[in-house]
Amino acid sequence: MRIGVLGGTFDPVHNGHLKVAEETSTRLNLSGVIWIPAGQPPLKTDQALAPAEHRLRMLHLAINGSPHFTVSTIEMERAGASYTVDTIAELREQVAAGDELFFILGWDSLARLPEWREPSRLLTMCSLVAVPRPGCPPPELGALEESIPGISPRVVLMDKPRIGISSTEIRDRIARNRSIHCLVPEPVGHYIKKHKLYEC
Repeated sequence: MRIGVLGGTFDPVHNGHLKVAEETSTRLNLSGVIWIPAGQPPLKTDQALAPAEHRLRMLHLAINGSPHFTVSTIEMERAGASYTVDTIAELREQVAAGDELFFILGWDSLARLPEWREPSRLLTMCSLVAVPRPGCPPPELGALEESIPGISPRVVLMDKPRIGISSTEIRDRIARNRSIHCLVPEPVGHYIKKHKLYEC
């Protein structure tokens, strides 16, 4: 099987995340996508995240009714900072030997891959699917090759979807008492309002 892996803080999960998962599934003929909410990402140590239980619950609400989407809590269960290479290694032990993993990330994250832990080892376990991010130029694979030789054939560069939604924008709109209608799935919006998340 061909399995997508979509990690993130999902603080909160929004319609852009869903569009990315759906578009990637269609374009790469994936059998499903595993969503992995982060515990404490090592590159976001200065960011205060909503409690894990809220982010997890919102994610379940967002993908409810999509049988090809599942959630894994392996990063939330791991103590300390979570590194993608450790997560993919753990997933590789859970899937069949012949299954292919496709780790989905943004153009901006791919450009920073040399800063990640053991990027060369990561590429031995999965392919990378890089999707556009607003305001970010396409990654230069030639430059990445200098830091991580052999990366080019392991990367799928997507030209869409181009999503103009960010979790940062949603949190800011909530803090300013502005509507987030159409930016998040309706059940997620109700959950945020019920639990007064992201309010000042």
